[in-house]
Amino acid sequence: MSVPSAYNNTGGVTPDWLNKGDNAWQLTAGTLVGLQSVPGLVILYGSIVKKKWAVNSAFMAFYAFAAVLLCWVIWAYKMSFGEKLLPFWGKAGTVLSYKTLLTQADLPATVHYHSDGTLETAALTPLYPLATMVYFQFVFAAITLILLAGSLLGRMNFRAWMLFVPLWLTFSYTVGAFSLWGGGFLFQWGVIDYSGGYVIHLSSGIGGFVAAFWVGPRLTRDRERFPPNNVLLMLAGAGLLWLGWAGFNGGDPYAANIDASIAVLNTNVCAAASLLMWTLLDVLVFGKPSVIGAVQGMITGLVVITPAAGVVQCWAAIVMGMCAGSIPWFTMMVVHKRWSLLQRVDDTLGVFHTHAVAGYLGGSLTGLFAEPHLCNYFLSVTNEQGGFYGGVGGTQFGKQLAGGLFIIGWNVVVTSIILNVIRFIVPLRMTEEKLLVGDDAAHGEEAYALWGDGEKYDITKHGASDYDGSNHGLGNAAGTGTGTRGPTVTL
Repeated sequence: MSVPSAYNNTGGVTPDWLNKGDNAWQLTAGTLVGLQSVPGLVILYGSIVKKKWAVNSAFMAFYAFAAVLLCWVIWAYKMSFGEKLLPFWGKAGTVLSYKTLLTQADLPATVHYHSDGTLETAALTPLYPLATMVYFQFVFAAITLILLAGSLLGRMNFRAWMLFVPLWLTFSYTVGAFSLWGGGFLFQWGVIDYSGGYVIHLSSGIGGFVAAFWVGPRLTRDRERFPPNNVLLMLAGAGLLWLGWAGFNGGDPYAANIDASIAVLNTNVCAAASLLMWTLLDVLVFGKPSVIGAVQGMITGLVVITPAAGVVQCWAAIVMGMCAGSIPWFTMMVVHKRWSLLQRVDDTLGVFHTHAVAGYLGGSLTGLFAEPHLCNYFLSVTNEQGGFYGGVGGTQFGKQLAGGLFIIGWNVVVTSIILNVIRFIVPLRMTEEKLLVGDDAAHGEEAYALWGDGEKYDITKHGASDYDGSNHGLGNAAGTGTGTRGPTVTL
């Protein structure tokens, strides 16, 4: 009896280099990361904002996921993981042909040499097709733009967002990805970013903060009162984000190996420790635990462990979690209220604190806690280790600080340029009239057929008060807000 070619050990669709376990895990990990965005952050964003911005906020995430994918396969993947064009950038090119996508994955610029020119580590060549690698890296690029969107919710012109996504992906994300992961100068220097503490979180946090500065603030009454419209759905989105992180960090060894196992465990341990620390501080300082605070602590824990997940011991993950739940808490609750720049920039969900501060913190702590044996399991530059292990550890800590500064500086400059170009094409911010109404004005749709947020019904905008279900814009009428001050929403 003949065996179908799909199940043969060699030839056909199962070439000698294919490892089915690695391929299955990588596709699964990529899908877990994708679920963090769609539906994870779509649900979280649509729930954590004021009701009149639920549709717009969710749609910003939904649009970015689709837009990034097309840009990724047409030009951006090769700029991030292809052949070197510049020390910080790869050559643009498409990955659309099946003959290309079904060849063995490789990252050609990741070959690493000793200072004397002899080969130290060959280029990375995972044991699955390039199509798998393209998909896996796409979901990381997509979530970076979606995280950045958290700084801009509740006022950015959607048309400006439509232009911003491909431009920022092209001129910011690809630079960080190639420099740290694709074989660029920070990769060659030995800066450790296991799964995106710098490439994803530091860049989205800084990019979001800079973009919030140029776009401008929400309406004053939205800044003063911005309660979540659905706390339970917010937790559901946060839960998808948390469990999806198993793919986020567990997929970055590019194989179903033991390093993936410790990365997944460390990820969850750090997130739990950070959540508990943030909640404890809320209880001690404010007298009651906050659900939003717990979500913030969960996220900062996940962010802090990301650059270190597969290269630190489990006890270090707990220590990092305690730092993740306290240092970003301090910058958000204390420093933010005393620093005029932070108060002037309207970072809607506090992405600066939960991703920029936490991402830089995680990268710095990686330079202290990276364990030598675990580093050699994963890193192309051999014999790296954290400062707590002596030897070259002090140098590694300095490399981590310098690598983060490059990401910060590039994003400040490039994000500013992109937005100042876009503002000559379309306004960056919605009009005051649209800001008063929200989703109905921006999209002609609303999240719930319910009244809320304290907006008053305006008969001049919405007609008779006899609601029969045919007027989908009824719920987002303009007017002045009423009610007590709600909690400050940050993410």
